[in-house]
Amino acid sequence: MKKFGFSLLLFCAINSFAQDSTYTRGIINTLTSKAFWGRGYTKDGMKKAGDYIADAYQKIGLLPMGTAYKQTFSFPVNTFPGKMVVTVNGEKLIPGKDFIVNNESPGIKQIAELTPVDSLHFQAKPSIQVLLKDKLTWSVATEVGDITTIQLNKKSLNTLPKKISVDIENKFIPDFQAANICGLVKGTRYPDSLLIITAHYDHLGGMGATTYFPGANDNAAGVATLLSLAKYYAANPQPYSIGFICFAAEEAGLVGSGYFVENPLVLLGNIKFLINLDLVGTGESGMTVVNASVYPKAFAQLNAINNEHHYISKINQRGKAANSDHYFFTEKGVPAFFIYTQGGPSAYHDIFDKPETLPLTKYKDLFKLIVGFNQKLMI
Repeated sequence: MKKFGFSLLLFCAINSFAQDSTYTRGIINTLTSKAFWGRGYTKDGMKKAGDYIADAYQKIGLLPMGTAYKQTFSFPVNTFPGKMVVTVNGEKLIPGKDFIVNNESPGIKQIAELTPVDSLHFQAKPSIQVLLKDKLTWSVATEVGDITTIQLNKKSLNTLPKKISVDIENKFIPDFQAANICGLVKGTRYPDSLLIITAHYDHLGGMGATTYFPGANDNAAGVATLLSLAKYYAANPQPYSIGFICFAAEEAGLVGSGYFVENPLVLLGNIKFLINLDLVGTGESGMTVVNASVYPKAFAQLNAINNEHHYISKINQRGKAANSDHYFFTEKGVPAFFIYTQGGPSAYHDIFDKPETLPLTKYKDLFKLIVGFNQKLMI
């Protein structure tokens, strides 16, 4: 009878925290707001986001994983803080919507005639090339190239590009300062053994002085889910310690997680399992687990829980992939899954990944699936 009563209380607690979508939605709205400027490399966007998450850790009641919540590091990055003006055939284009400048491009000011290389590739010798694209996506570069490459949205052009006017400013920062945000709920019986939940909090930042990339699904949703789980575990400590890491600089090439693995704040051998959350704001078409085939027993446990409770319509399995922050942990022998959901809006690495179009379709079910999976791992 006592065991039944405990299970009922635990069930009620999980449901209560999972259904607190107001808290989760509020985090996403904050992290994607203009004030955080895409959580990137201009206007202190990444620093503001890191400060916000560290403050959330403190309010939740997490302990620092090390001496402080922040694990600082630096790396080089190419940024675009100023002018971002492109005119094609006499028509001024809108940054992000009509054009994107490739992330490794140097700044340039030039008016030139464009020569076609093929139907999608045009050049203004020696320093500008233009690519016609069906979809514009951006990323982050840690070096500066020799040629300024501009992607044009084909839908924004009435005719082929013949003449271009460009005024773009870049700024290369050789030692951009960033920080992983690391917290902990101590275990009640085995405090030195850990389960870890991770999500990267950085996004692409801004391109010029007026355009930024909100990054709602990528990865404000992952951070919000992590913080919701942190609230749950802070109120319901487990036998094992639960660690929470929000990584910086994932978009620059998994820089933050790579730094953590080489400078760990806990013994990597003490990590029983790691769950990395990235792109988890949808779910109507199911979800995918990277490393599922690497850890078949753990994947079978995850599926068994899902089959029992019908949380997610379909769980797809993938093998090993260097596509998010789980990767370097796996390379060091730490068992890890990278979970991402599918379906819903297709916005990715563009200005349209906004909170108002993010459905959070399976947030509550994913929350309960992760808690149930963690319980199995602690047996």
